[in-house]
Amino acid sequence: MRTLALAFLTALCGVLAAACSPSGTPAGSAEESPFEYQQVMVPMRDGIRLQTVIMRERGFKGPLPILIVRTPYGVPDKAPEKMPPNLKELAADGYIFVIQNLRGRFKSEGTFTQSSDALLIPGKGTIETLDGWDTIDWLVKNVPENNGRVGILGVSYSGYTAAATLLDPHPALKAVSEQAAGPVDEWMHDDDHRYGALRLSYDFEYAVMEESDKNANAHFAFDRWDTYQWYLGLGPLSNINDLYVHGKVPNWSDTVAHPDYDDYWKSLVWVNALHSSTVPNLNVAGFWDQEDPWGPWEIFRRAAQSDPDGTNLMVAGPWCHGCWNLPAEDKLGPWALGHETAREFRENIEAPFFAFWLHGKGAKPTWRAKMFQTGSNTWQTYPAWPVKTAVATKLYLHADGTLSFQEPKGSEKETARSFVSDPANPVPYRPRPISPTYPGGDWRYWESGDQRFVDDRPDVLTYVTQPLDRDVTVTGEVRALIYASTTGTDSDVVAKLIDVFPEDAEKVDWYTNPKSTGPAPGEYATKLNGYELPIAMEVRRGRYLASYEHPKALTPGVPVRWPIPLRDRDHVFLKGHRIMLQIQSTWFPIIDRNPQTFTPSIYTAKASDYRSATQRVYSSPAMPSHIELPIVPARP
Repeated sequence: MRTLALAFLTALCGVLAAACSPSGTPAGSAEESPFEYQQVMVPMRDGIRLQTVIMRERGFKGPLPILIVRTPYGVPDKAPEKMPPNLKELAADGYIFVIQNLRGRFKSEGTFTQSSDALLIPGKGTIETLDGWDTIDWLVKNVPENNGRVGILGVSYSGYTAAATLLDPHPALKAVSEQAAGPVDEWMHDDDHRYGALRLSYDFEYAVMEESDKNANAHFAFDRWDTYQWYLGLGPLSNINDLYVHGKVPNWSDTVAHPDYDDYWKSLVWVNALHSSTVPNLNVAGFWDQEDPWGPWEIFRRAAQSDPDGTNLMVAGPWCHGCWNLPAEDKLGPWALGHETAREFRENIEAPFFAFWLHGKGAKPTWRAKMFQTGSNTWQTYPAWPVKTAVATKLYLHADGTLSFQEPKGSEKETARSFVSDPANPVPYRPRPISPTYPGGDWRYWESGDQRFVDDRPDVLTYVTQPLDRDVTVTGEVRALIYASTTGTDSDVVAKLIDVFPEDAEKVDWYTNPKSTGPAPGEYATKLNGYELPIAMEVRRGRYLASYEHPKALTPGVPVRWPIPLRDRDHVFLKGHRIMLQIQSTWFPIIDRNPQTFTPSIYTAKASDYRSATQRVYSSPAMPSHIELPIVPARP
């Protein structure tokens, strides 16, 4: 979906965000702008009209291609006074830019319900497929001096509206770039859930933002500064409707009415209808995307089922949600990468992609995947994904708290570690106080945050390697397989793969220079020394291990397998670094609290159902908990 941090240029209108002013007032006069501005109401086949802004670049002669962003977040009132920094690479080739509000948002007519908009219409796609088709058809017929070629792009929800056009593309549609597309499969991953575990704070706050006011991006009014404390004090999740929104936020009501993977959720998996590369598509993902990291990979894989012309491409980098549209992303947390990765993506990948398919300039890409590989901090180009040279290698958990490539030995009793998980004191997912998801704040970058803030908690198990004696290059899909038991009848397991930097990763003179005044206020924590950088983090819910459709209680004390997908990665654990895995059972409030007592639905659980439980993680020959890393052998 979308983080509306208006301080960033990727706010309201995706790549054209800087054309929108945060207050809704004009961003500049049209006379000063590099764009000609027009606002129209574009008719759809059912008579609904959608609010649409058309901005043609000044200074370009002759017909230009049309480039569309379709969004629920609002359109600019006037053209920007200056060229938005994150648009200049695209704009250098010349386009007619179109930004359109989805039906039911702001001045667009109709009704907006974010879940039903993804409902598959047999043979036609989704409502956004139809509206996208009708919009393109109207534009090519009514916008003067267009060259008959249309592209569509967008980030997050706008990425979904772009991707939905692939299900029934208009003949004039020649290029698509879905970027962090969401929703794709809301129950399995991204946005609302992770394999049935509710992403509580994000799901609730986003639903309020998009559905509580047709004409605004509204924010829920918390009455406590620390939202961790607000959600903990909330008690059972039924209190959200009973005490606060009273059934007036449809997406939240739909979520709690359908706790399991039923026909409702399955009907919204529009990507199931995508089986080929119908239009050239540039899929874009962030390895540290806190909202939609799964969607682009799912779309890429479905389109790759039939891609004879090689037009289905995948790009990923060291970015949070949509951060490839920031002026210059050159860090990951405090880690300086030595590249302005966002600018390099726009300049060397995105702009040439659209230039080729819409202008006929340059050459067709010969690669299938481009990744900014962290660790080596270099752009890597791959002829295929997954990479064929990667070897699935198991990194085992041991009862002494170590990780190694050697299989565990010893008896079952000797090779288990345990901790007590208490729903009344859940592990926070980022340091407290936790700010609201919206507006802005710390939400954007939490997935790259230093994990040392939970090191001393007794309900977090840590496993770590010795300092590596060589670089370990991980390129491909990462998985964890944890053998664990609980004394309760339901439970969660959270696995966090971490790159631990050496204690002397950054050289400073604070200890060696007697004349040094020491670090400036706030500077000490910005250093990489000992930094625990999360590489991959994910959760699985015990009730859904046997079936997503039919939840089942766990048997107290009986170990079970917990497969935990950790998504595609391209990262080098450098020599001298250590690889760490943290295991915990709460991750709050990004994931709702599991009562640890099985109930038909967690959303109707009572306060008395929330009970402490002892969790055991096994590391025996019969139950070898491990991470599976796709390791690319070092070149001679």
